[in-house]
Amino acid sequence: MPEIASVDDLTARVREVGDALVVAQTLDSDLAREQSKAEGDVDQVRSRSDRDQQRLDAGQVSSPRELENLQSEIASLARRRSDLEDIVLEVMERREAAQSDVSQLSAERAKLADELAATTAKRDEAFEVIDAEIVATRAARAAVAPDVPAELLALYEKIRASSEGVGAAALHRGRCEGCHLALNPSDLGQMRAAAPDVVLRCEECRRILVRTPESGL
Repeated sequence: MPEIASVDDLTARVREVGDALVVAQTLDSDLAREQSKAEGDVDQVRSRSDRDQQRLDAGQVSSPRELENLQSEIASLARRRSDLEDIVLEVMERREAAQSDVSQLSAERAKLADELAATTAKRDEAFEVIDAEIVATRAARAAVAPDVPAELLALYEKIRASSEGVGAAALHRGRCEGCHLALNPSDLGQMRAAAPDVVLRCEECRRILVRTPESGL
């Protein structure tokens, strides 16, 4: 059944995309923490720079040396703040890409899940048809079996048990429909001369051959 292969393929793809989604979500979470820490560092530097600037603006520093040190620290904090803000921007860009991956993978997984559900439903419908055919075939077999000679029925069951569940096959245009091999002219000649009640057997797969108008005999 093609539906079985499709279900297996879609199940594997859903799992693969799901694993990739977990990786993308984990990266987004890690970047969120990294962004939060970088933004916190920026806030600390900004607060310290603001305090120093207020001291400078308020004229609280009278010593020339202390004034020089304060101005130097303010400049250093400005450079540090600029570097940290660049880090925040870089992390935000990486997180934006990660969030885009999360969104894309989530949509892909949802689409695959819908396809999997639809394909699974088709497979289950096919199973129901097969189950109904099995019930009908068993009923038909039960109706016919009492009319089949016990010896022939026993032979059929024995062959069926060792031949993938197929104990008899049609002889169609000189070919066994069980093993799909053409019979040689000699065997066909013997079958052609056999009486109608003689049980014919395929020399290759040993299944019982059923005569039909299309047998080629």
